[in-house]
Amino acid sequence: MSLTPSPVRRGILDSMELITAAEEFARHLTTVRRLSPATVRAYRSDLRDLAGVTGDTPLEEIDLEHLREWLWIATKRGDARATIARRTAAVRAFFSWVLESGRRVDDPSLRLQAPKRGRSLPKVATARTMADVLDRAREVAADGDPLHLRDAALLEMLYASALRVSELCGIDLDDLDAQRATVRVTGKGDKERIVPYGAPAQRALDAYLVRGRPALYARRADHGGPGALALFLGARGGRIGPRAVYDVVNRLVGPDLGAVALGPHALRHSAATHLLDGGADLRTVQEMLGHASLGTTQIYTHVSAEKLTATYRLAHPRA
Repeated sequence: MSLTPSPVRRGILDSMELITAAEEFARHLTTVRRLSPATVRAYRSDLRDLAGVTGDTPLEEIDLEHLREWLWIATKRGDARATIARRTAAVRAFFSWVLESGRRVDDPSLRLQAPKRGRSLPKVATARTMADVLDRAREVAADGDPLHLRDAALLEMLYASALRVSELCGIDLDDLDAQRATVRVTGKGDKERIVPYGAPAQRALDAYLVRGRPALYARRADHGGPGALALFLGARGGRIGPRAVYDVVNRLVGPDLGAVALGPHALRHSAATHLLDGGADLRTVQEMLGHASLGTTQIYTHVSAEKLTATYRLAHPRA
């Protein structure tokens, strides 16, 4: 009886070898590099997709041509350039880890070229639109409904401090410094930063903390359980989740931005653009947003430049 696996069985084993390594890599990304769950999920999915293309090729025999074929298939399938660029980043990070962990003695991804990624400008609301939205949210919250009070404070904080949704959801009560009007948030890579918020946000927070949060907290089934110290609570008294924040923003902000609801990140984009329009320097905005690279922040200068160009064409007699 032969102990050599059949070609079909060999292919399954080899594919599983790549998938097993991909799962170990995903754990490395979570526990060592501390990447966000969304990034880890995307990288895991990308590597499983690669396993579907490499098939019966052992991990140590996957070469540059396999990787190029994988990207070519993705291109023919109609995947966006941003998706293909992410796949390239995923496979480069994976094979770098494979090399470091001793599973291979070379890295086939070193010469893999990602397609040039077209960077679209973020959509932003005007300062007038944001003022109208926030004023209306404050007027609605005047009825004292706990969720209305929460929504008004939530919108103010997203815009005032240019927060990511995950950062907003992660804020605890002791992260607030009302005396200095600042909040401590945990951004990407578990990096903490202190960001300011303004007087309107402070007033909305005060109203929510006095009349809104206690009422929501009373709805909890387990007082003192996980999330008991969360600043923003959901309808059942637990820590608010990203989906609920999206629902709030799309319901209250979406109608003012036209047919397409841009989601919570539109408030962050808008805050960054309005800061630059108001005279803030790029480094300050970078620190406030928690960007690791100044280049990431520079996209907002293009938004401001577009506004300047549009104004010039409308106003200058020789435009």
